[in-house]
Amino acid sequence: MTHTTTGRPTRPASGAVVPVLAFAGIVVAVMQTLLVPVIKDLPQLLDTAPSNATWVLTSTLLSGAVATPIMGRLGDLYGKRRLLVLSLAVMVVGALVSALTSTLLPMIVGRTLQGFAMGAIPLGIGLMRDMLPREKLGSAMALMSSSIGVGGGLALPAAALVAQHADWHALFYGAAGLGALAIALTLLVVPESPARAEGTFDVLGAIGLSTGLVLFLLPITKGSDWGWTSGTTLGLFAASAAVLVLWGVMELRVKAPLVDLRTTARPAVLFTNLASIMVGVSFYVVSLVLPQLLQLPKATGYGLGQSMVAAGLLVAPLGVTMMFTAPVYARLSAKYGPKVTLILGMLIIAIGYGAGLGLMNAAWQSLVIAIVLGAGIGLAYSSLPALIVGAVPASETGAANGLNSLMRSIGTSVSSAVIGMVLANTANDVNGVAIPTMHGFRVSFLIATAAVAVGLLFALLLPKPNRAPQLRAAGEEDSALERAEEALRGFRGRILDAEGVPVARAKVTLIDRRGRQAGATVSGEDGTYALTVPARGAYVLAAKATGHAPLASAAAHAGDERTVDLDLALPSGTVTV
Repeated sequence: MTHTTTGRPTRPASGAVVPVLAFAGIVVAVMQTLLVPVIKDLPQLLDTAPSNATWVLTSTLLSGAVATPIMGRLGDLYGKRRLLVLSLAVMVVGALVSALTSTLLPMIVGRTLQGFAMGAIPLGIGLMRDMLPREKLGSAMALMSSSIGVGGGLALPAAALVAQHADWHALFYGAAGLGALAIALTLLVVPESPARAEGTFDVLGAIGLSTGLVLFLLPITKGSDWGWTSGTTLGLFAASAAVLVLWGVMELRVKAPLVDLRTTARPAVLFTNLASIMVGVSFYVVSLVLPQLLQLPKATGYGLGQSMVAAGLLVAPLGVTMMFTAPVYARLSAKYGPKVTLILGMLIIAIGYGAGLGLMNAAWQSLVIAIVLGAGIGLAYSSLPALIVGAVPASETGAANGLNSLMRSIGTSVSSAVIGMVLANTANDVNGVAIPTMHGFRVSFLIATAAVAVGLLFALLLPKPNRAPQLRAAGEEDSALERAEEALRGFRGRILDAEGVPVARAKVTLIDRRGRQAGATVSGEDGTYALTVPARGAYVLAAKATGHAPLASAAAHAGDERTVDLDLALPSGTVTV
């Protein structure tokens, strides 16, 4: 069973917390596209075969997928800020390893370490939930979630500029510098989260999930090289299915699992994660297609003849638009809820790809596509953490958002494999060089449109919220109303001893009808406490303190004010809301 303890932050959260955490998210997202401008040159730069050079990209993808749920859970247990700093530190070490080598194996090691930093994004979202007032939380989490796309989009022109005018190792030195700056800012500005999940880390669960993910993602990323019907590819897929099934059975039997599969199976969480996969697919298609279309020579009849840097600058508005979409999302979500903004975002993505089928004839048209898709993907990405946070207990925020980030990574992995195969199979051979065709680009856009349509279906299946939205961003009046609604949705009162004297530092626990902990807190110096409830139903309120009876609770009903004073001399009872 997962428990939650709360207390005060080590120091108050300042107004700089959100930009610092968003900057950290952008820095780690840069690792995903850092080498895109030099992909075609990697075999020569590393003196290896093209099939071996692809491991430089595959290793980062695999380690990032493994790290996101694991680092999220570790953050819930041991402190999200602590694990965020650790993630960034590992990234810095990996960047320096890559900067100091020109051979394949050390480069793969460095890139693997860089991928582990992807866990910083769900950790940042968890920190925001734990520290920020509700009126600021929606836009803050939207910005943090969008940092994946923002970092990837902004990295393209910057990396292209460096690669074109300096030694390619400068890319890694720059990444290490950004990582060090993010660590320093985090230590200076971001306080540690007061929330903790009690329990132990599920080591076997982490090993099982990591093994299953590697066995699944490896054939996806290497299937084109190995052959999709080869024994190696099919065998790894079968092994992945077997490992993940066994892992799921084991997780259901563990008291403190790495991933709470029962929570994950809730419709609100399940359909959000499925939609996340489709959003990940759609995001990566434009990142693969537009740079190639822009850089193909005009002699092909459809290429736009742009330089590496110009192509990067024309695609960069994809990430910039995502960044500026966060405040727009906050207003829309405050009025209509994150489900509606997710649906709206997916509709805009579909419009962008649909229009893009006829807007591939000039560089300015690529710019329009990037802006429209950036707005849609920004809205969709911004909605995902709000939907997850609204559906899981605070003690599972890091792990749940880590799993959601993993779903997006799976989407981008599938997209990379499928679009790579489409472009390869539709390419023209010119003097031994495979040149992508306009037909391949359009088929890729159609695949993205189909993925968005499936994601839209999942979004429509999301259940309607059964209470006022948890994550809103509005004016002072709305904020005050939300706080009043929150108080009515929970319990508050005092912890008293047998003589009616308030008891400080008593632990108060909320237990649902299934015997699972739904929340916990610690009474203040004056014995007061406050607890919110995740949903209507029957609960047991229990309290314990050193030197007093170990358990006490009281009864209240839906029509009461829900002010419950817990007398440590009373027997157990049930509370209904």
